[in-house]
Amino acid sequence: MKEAKEITPRSACPVSYTLDFVGDKWMLLILRDMMFEGKSSYGEFLQSDEKIATNILADKLNILYSNGFVTKNVLPENKSKFSYILTEKGIGLLPVVIEMMIWGSRFNPSGGNKDLLAVFKKDKEKAIKEFSKMLKKRIPA
Repeated sequence: MKEAKEITPRSACPVSYTLDFVGDKWMLLILRDMMFEGKSSYGEFLQSDEKIATNILADKLNILYSNGFVTKNVLPENKSKFSYILTEKGIGLLPVVIEMMIWGSRFNPSGGNKDLLAVFKKDKEKAIKEFSKMLKKRIPA
């Protein structure tokens, strides 16, 4: 796997800065899978409905790691495989991803996990706190 470069923001604009890091569909879908599906391995990400290509997945995971959104840990049972876990920085994107899910469900009502969306719509702030707490428990000590 080639070494990912750290991302250099294009400007000081907060929207541009955020998009420099997560402004591509694959980054957001990988983050979604980590946040709400509990996925952490390369093979698990490949099983997502969107069918990400292996070279793109490897590149995006490397970028997320190089820029501090995830940690990358060798699996003890197989030294050639890794587990990816969200960092505090990555978990900080949870409200953004939730807002995108709510917005998308409004204009594509047939899509998405209805139970999860109902939780977000009922009490978004509480859901963010609960999911953040759960995700932080996964961060290695």
